[in-house]
Amino acid sequence: MTRGSVQGEDTREGGSNAPERAEAVRKDDDNAVDDAGDGENAGEESGGETGREAGGETEGAAADELGGETGGKAGDEPSGETGGQASDEPGGKPGDDPREKAPPAEAAGEALTETPDRRPRRARRVLRLTAVGLALLLACLAGAGYLYYEHLNGNIQRDALNLGDSKVAAPTPNAAGQTPLNILVIGSDARDSEENQQLGGARETFGSTPLADVQMLVHLSADRSNMSVVSMPRDTLVEIPKCTDPDDGEVYPASDGRVMTNQSLGHGGPGCTVATWQELTGIHIDHFVMVDFAGVVSMADAVGGVPVCVDANIHSRDGQGHGSGLKLAEGTHPVKGEQALQWLRTRYGFEDGSDLARAKAQHMYLNSMVRTLRENATLGNPNKLRRLAEEATAALTVDPGLDTVKKLYDLSDELRRVKPERITMTTMPNRYVGARVEPTEDAEQLFRLVREDIALDGKDAKKKPDPEPTAPADPADPDDELAVQVRNGTRTDELGAAPGRANTVAGLLVDQGFAKAVADSSVLPSEDRTVVRYPSTDLEGDARRVAEVLGIPAGSVLRSTEVSGVTLVVGADWREGTAYKAPEADDSTPESAEALNGADDDACMHVDPSFTWS
Repeated sequence: MTRGSVQGEDTREGGSNAPERAEAVRKDDDNAVDDAGDGENAGEESGGETGREAGGETEGAAADELGGETGGKAGDEPSGETGGQASDEPGGKPGDDPREKAPPAEAAGEALTETPDRRPRRARRVLRLTAVGLALLLACLAGAGYLYYEHLNGNIQRDALNLGDSKVAAPTPNAAGQTPLNILVIGSDARDSEENQQLGGARETFGSTPLADVQMLVHLSADRSNMSVVSMPRDTLVEIPKCTDPDDGEVYPASDGRVMTNQSLGHGGPGCTVATWQELTGIHIDHFVMVDFAGVVSMADAVGGVPVCVDANIHSRDGQGHGSGLKLAEGTHPVKGEQALQWLRTRYGFEDGSDLARAKAQHMYLNSMVRTLRENATLGNPNKLRRLAEEATAALTVDPGLDTVKKLYDLSDELRRVKPERITMTTMPNRYVGARVEPTEDAEQLFRLVREDIALDGKDAKKKPDPEPTAPADPADPDDELAVQVRNGTRTDELGAAPGRANTVAGLLVDQGFAKAVADSSVLPSEDRTVVRYPSTDLEGDARRVAEVLGIPAGSVLRSTEVSGVTLVVGADWREGTAYKAPEADDSTPESAEALNGADDDACMHVDPSFTWS
């Protein structure tokens, strides 16, 4: 056989030796792959880069982006450039016939020596195999990202948002169509696990009904420029409304009089704590987040050390064994894990040993944690973020509006936009009633500022007038059929009640056509401002009508379960005369709220000298 005939047979399709030649080429190409990936280069491309993605950045991305970027790559590349190469290159251009390109017999020797087509084809095949391998790897990583995302979602515990019968209307959007966001943060003292029992102490309480020992309302302004936090002491006396557990239908009757607010958690769950807050404050709550002892420790560990300050050596332990066990030297120290929990729980040794001192310490910790997260870029570190995601999702119980990682991420993204200097921590103004406390008039002022989305730091830009409130669903009854009770609330801490005010104002209403207006002298409340209260939405229209006739602003028409019908309380701002003149609004934060700015890194807890050590 001549060399020319060999060349001709090699280039003809369907030749008798075609399968053997194809197999030889494949083996040759396999060797080429080995050569291309030989030794160190193969380890770098396949093991190094892939290892870095799978073990480092990609693992972080699974927690951070939750399958987003990785999943996108897996979905895009196989059908894009790689797919194009796989479909176009092997067959050449349509219509080409390999037999037409066969070299003439006299050039066969040169053709066998140079083999010009083999090296480019081999290189292209290597690229194809590499691209397919990478596509498969990315697909696997995308699947892993999805599974990890679902794993985190599965960590989260869920509970109903509001177990009460009454609802508070959502705030009216501002001129730009934006609405504020209110989240109730609850710290549970549940001792329902060995770890919680060990951290919480009090062995005799194991398995008992949990208490909401920490309650903080986080208010994010409508324009997302500022954040306000209001803590309520756990021993605040409130009326807990009737709550119904949606899981088993069990009904928890309303409390018989006022009880400590921390008991609300035992009336069906965190949704009853939400209902209690809404009844007391008139603030619409959008979400809740609850965490227990073990959750605080694990999240504090994941966040890392948070600097806190004491003005003297402290050991929170008395002769009877009471106290959190916190032991710190004077000055600033980073706390994390169990020590962070001790700081957050300490009463004995801080100031007067009350829940008010504990709330102040909690505010300092939270402010410092926000600054730490921002300054140290913890949220930008994939491994730290993954750990924080693991611990946070396993530690939290949330309402259905926050029950996925994406929802929690979106919320945290909104919260982190607020700069520390626009964060204000406060404690609900209160006064002692025996060993307990109750809200004061300043508390209502604080609640009003939150309801009206007024920044507690006093740095609000001049706001555009809010739009008129939406019309009530149930319009007012005719004036002569509308029943109104009038109470004298003109009493203050310095002045007694102005005599006869309820009768005088009730007479004004009768003269205006409200034939069923009567004075109620059975109670003598104390109100700084004149208000009209109503118990349910079907009476909102009636209450607004009464306010309109007397010139009382719409912002002073409030829903309340403390009344059984439309009730006008004549406040200290209307002690005399027959014409009501609304006072200029005081939009400042009461001094009794003990406001602490989020950027204040000089704050330091005062230590009770009886709890110091040397």
